[in-house]
Amino acid sequence: MKITSVEVFVLGKESNDLALSSQWRPIGCRIHTNEGIYGDGEAAMAFGTGAPAAYGMIRDLARILIGQDPLRIDYLWETMYKTTFWGQNGGPVVFAGIGAIDIALWDIKGKYFNCPIYQLLGGKHHDKLRCYASQLQLGWPELGAMSYELAHKTEDYAASAKKAVEEGYDAIKIDFMQNDTENGQFHYQRRTGLLSRDMLDMVEERMGAVREAVGEKVDIIVENHSFTSASGAVQIAKIAEKHNAFCFEEPNTPTPQTARFIKNSTSIPIANGERIYTRWQYAPYFVDQTIQMIQPDIGNSGGITEVRKVADMAHTYDILVQAHAFASPLSSDVAAQFETAIPNFCIHEHAVCYRMGFNFGFTKYNRQPVNGCLEPAELPGIGNEFLQEAIDKAQMYCVVK
Repeated sequence: MKITSVEVFVLGKESNDLALSSQWRPIGCRIHTNEGIYGDGEAAMAFGTGAPAAYGMIRDLARILIGQDPLRIDYLWETMYKTTFWGQNGGPVVFAGIGAIDIALWDIKGKYFNCPIYQLLGGKHHDKLRCYASQLQLGWPELGAMSYELAHKTEDYAASAKKAVEEGYDAIKIDFMQNDTENGQFHYQRRTGLLSRDMLDMVEERMGAVREAVGEKVDIIVENHSFTSASGAVQIAKIAEKHNAFCFEEPNTPTPQTARFIKNSTSIPIANGERIYTRWQYAPYFVDQTIQMIQPDIGNSGGITEVRKVADMAHTYDILVQAHAFASPLSSDVAAQFETAIPNFCIHEHAVCYRMGFNFGFTKYNRQPVNGCLEPAELPGIGNEFLQEAIDKAQMYCVVK
């Protein structure tokens, strides 16, 4: 079997609107073979800045694949990493490109052997994946809603948390400092350095209201999106300790030194990974035990091939894994296939974006948890794919042959 062509595309509509729903533009690829089997992959940069760069990266890397055997996944990964100059110790754009291609190759392999990817990874460790409702500062709207319901008032946070728990979730995640108290979001300068008393009081009030609303048996993950300094993160961690937080995610922009300072200053387990890529970058955090749960995004951390190696390294140090997932529904299914097969899985992220109407129509399926749990697709490969009609309407598209 040989690779004959690679389609690369950016889905959604181009817009200058700063609303997340308008910026939503999943980046994917479809790798074709001479035996008629194709595989889909996604570069997990559907929001924020960088989608065109990830698109260009996949396009450039695809040239390496033509004529190659798609089943030689590890060989092709190493080839992309070692021969592209900027690959070695690269960042999210490089590894988003490699990741999208790698995911598509695993999809092909699963279809070739007629089994889900989790079987290729060694089989099930878990029949069901415990999920948490993620990013509730954006609200928890009804399935198919087209706009977010940003939480601003303290009661908004409590209401979103209660909605998720009533659906069966026993774990939730909230950024308590993303939104201001009126109608927008705080400028990053309000969240850096040592935090002011009024900011800390606001976090205390919001976190306390959520804990009271959901009770003591629901786990609360405190999200920080790496906005604060290390000192500000410790201030937040002290509040999180009072409310028995499950873990503290992305307390600051990670470095081994600041991670050590934060971990030594709190009893709350630290979760990190959206801004750490590959086994080489994770290694010092493992050695120092400064992260207790890693959160690599398979779609921007080098794909299944690389994240499996990172997860195996983490297992050596008794560190847990949650694959970050915040892109099209394809990425959620990739994460579920992967997490099902690893012994050190902790919890699966089901983000509010997967409920939103603007994230329907890109893929064949958009699977939702039932009673707070998700099962992997029992179909060959990923068990999901991009819809042809979505590809036909792509805002950016090319074919590499």
